Amino acid sequence: MTTPRSSDESSLSPAAAEPDWLAGDTRPRWRRPGTWVLLAVLLAGAAMGIGTWQQGRQPATPRYLTEPVTRGDLALTVTANGTLQPTRSVSIGSELSGTVARVLVDVNDRVRKGQVLVELDTAKLAAQLTKSDAALQSARASQTLAQATVSEARAALRRLEDVQRLSGGQLPAANELDAARAALERALAEAAAARSGITEAQATWTTDRTNLDKAAVRAPIDGIILTRAVEPGQAVAASLQAVTLFTMAEDLARMKLSVNVDEADVGQVQTGQTARFSVSAWPGRQYPATITRVAFGSTTTDNVVTYTTQLDVANPDLSLRPGMTATALIAATERHGVLLVPNAAFSYTPAAAAAPAGGGSGGGIVSALMPRAPGGQAAKRAGQAGGRSGGQRQIWVLRDGQPLALSVRAGLSNGRLTEVSGEGLAEGLAVIIEQQAGAAR
Repeated sequence: MTTPRSSDESSLSPAAAEPDWLAGDTRPRWRRPGTWVLLAVLLAGAAMGIGTWQQGRQPATPRYLTEPVTRGDLALTVTANGTLQPTRSVSIGSELSGTVARVLVDVNDRVRKGQVLVELDTAKLAAQLTKSDAALQSARASQTLAQATVSEARAALRRLEDVQRLSGGQLPAANELDAARAALERALAEAAAARSGITEAQATWTTDRTNLDKAAVRAPIDGIILTRAVEPGQAVAASLQAVTLFTMAEDLARMKLSVNVDEADVGQVQTGQTARFSVSAWPGRQYPATITRVAFGSTTTDNVVTYTTQLDVANPDLSLRPGMTATALIAATERHGVLLVPNAAFSYTPAAAAAPAGGGSGGGIVSALMPRAPGGQAAKRAGQAGGRSGGQRQIWVLRDGQPLALSVRAGLSNGRLTEVSGEGLAEGLAVIIEQQAGAAR
């Protein structure tokens, strides 16, 4: 059973509702120590919460990736492909038709000028020379006979002329004197024909003698045999087409490299420039070369216009061989001992600092006083100011942990590094190439 309470028991006094440690204090609340202690605890908790909230609003500290300014050499290169060839090569053939009797050399043999390489069967040629010699002897005999006839006709005419003078013109008869004169003219004509016969026979004999000599094919220069396309017993038909029996090179210690330079690059290629090239046979080796000629005439292949450029190559160890395909790098422009920066430095612009959590422009007094990395519209304007203007570009360097813009003059570039100059540049200076977000402060 519930016992009803009296109105006095249900109406508690203010002193009865207070804690025991304040129950006896009759001072106003704002003067009591407990009230101030409680207020201090609440203020401390609020301050901790605000600090944590402000820390969440702080922007992340950026991390900068840098590379140092270096000093070195820079070259702008032009790439071209081509084929190695001897500086002088000769295709050796036969002017005569016939059967090959002997082949005296083979591939890779070194030969001297005038050395016999191939001999043809000379039986027919020797017989032809004998016939020509006989014809020459006959022509000479005919000339001797013609000269004797001239002497005889001249003497007969002289006797008749003496008789006419002594007889006072009575003897001989006029027709007899005319016949003697005609006989002399015929004798002189026969003598001239005999001399022409000798000349003709002499020419025929010389031709046959030359043909007999050419039956032995000789080396026209000192060199080395590269190819051989003849065997003993083979029939050579020189009358149908020029027959190549051997190909020889004069000197493989020096060679030439003929490359095809694209029309877009030919303006940067000049005689005297240096180059280096490699071949598939020796992939780890670079060979030096020098440009000796840049052709003015073009070659068009599949609508691609190229210009043949010839390079002089030293080959003292004979490691290079004719016909090898080579890839050449021509040093079109070179710089020595210049300051170099990576090309990535020109495309870098500092990013804006992280925005406070929750957006807005606030952040309190502490946030307003905190330093920030350059970014936003100011960074964009700085990047635009560093654009190319007469070679002027802008890069960012790291000094005392902060990015600093530098205006530089850009020069030669090979696609990875660029030559730069300007105030404030020095070897080893840290150039910013990339920015990464870091941990919140």
